[in-house]
Amino acid sequence: MNLNKNYENLEQSYLFSTVAKKVNEFAANNPDKKIIRLGIGDVTLPLCKKVIETMHHAVDEMGIQSTFRGYGPEQGYDFLREAVQKYYSAHNVNLDMDEIFISDGAKSDLGNILDLFDKDNVVLVPDPVYPVYVDTNIMAGRKVIFTDANSENCFLPLPDKNIKADLIYICSPNNPTGAVYNKEQLKIWVDYAIENNALILFDAAYECFISDSELPHSIYEIDNAKKCAIEFCSLSKMAGFTGTRCGYTIVPKSLGKLNKMWLRRQTTKFNGVPYIVQRAAEAVFTPEGQKEIKENINYYKENAKIISETLKKCNIWHVGGKHSPYIWLKCPNNMKSWEFFDYLLEKAQIVGTPGAGFGKNGEGYFRLTAFGSKENTLEAMNRFILL
Repeated sequence: MNLNKNYENLEQSYLFSTVAKKVNEFAANNPDKKIIRLGIGDVTLPLCKKVIETMHHAVDEMGIQSTFRGYGPEQGYDFLREAVQKYYSAHNVNLDMDEIFISDGAKSDLGNILDLFDKDNVVLVPDPVYPVYVDTNIMAGRKVIFTDANSENCFLPLPDKNIKADLIYICSPNNPTGAVYNKEQLKIWVDYAIENNALILFDAAYECFISDSELPHSIYEIDNAKKCAIEFCSLSKMAGFTGTRCGYTIVPKSLGKLNKMWLRRQTTKFNGVPYIVQRAAEAVFTPEGQKEIKENINYYKENAKIISETLKKCNIWHVGGKHSPYIWLKCPNNMKSWEFFDYLLEKAQIVGTPGAGFGKNGEGYFRLTAFGSKENTLEAMNRFILL
């Protein structure tokens, strides 16, 4: 029995585990102090009314012989795939039903999709980056190269034609920076991928925060993107499904064998998302569900605005927040990322995420999220001003 030695190449601890450990230690030593958490991107508002009503009905169905459901289709029930199909058509993207695969979240599929690719593929990711992109490829023994995202390009890097890659990760709106690619910028990436016979793995988990009609919600709004991109999306941030778990992955048939390979992989290694959850997810895309969910998203966007306006008052450089729940700021007084983390926790009892945890280009930067309550966000920003 031999172990996968690639795991030895991973960082000792997952970023958010380290953050949690530090916060727990501080809380244990300071039980009288209120800690405000603006670090991990977990939602705080409950599931909307329409989703809960539909979920309750689905639970009742499971208790009746005539409506009970056992194993479902691994790629998802038709009723939910049709709902996703209509959602994309609202953004002028036409998908066939068999290009839509329901999953238990974008994070899972972003790792699982790698089953389809040989370990010799070269992987290109932006730096700073969501750690899962890097870690899942290190686990498989792939070579990972980086493209620099920095303040000079507003954390929206474009391809370097001198660099050749096989798999390319793009997240827009971006985690951790909150920066958003426009259509012209994504077209440059699509052209690069086609020219290099590469595949883009496009993470659209935060597309629901985009409010500018000129910004793309899907990479498939770009000409020829179906020839070079797989798209991943999630209901975690859109509808508060972080604990309920549901998302979807789009594998266009124009990618050749990949569509059937992904279906084969899912039917072998995945038994599908529970019927109850899929019915709840279907409710997300109803007119009532969309109305209620938009109210929740606007709530978080108002929090982001509060954070952004506070940083402007403090003359702190930042991006994100407008079309994203994340605000990416330059640490004041040239502090290092973890130094600022400790300072903010000690002096103001505010928890954020050190930018250095997302890559070398994240050093000296810091991420705050808008997923807290409005009351806590206001209190945190009042504390911030007093620092």
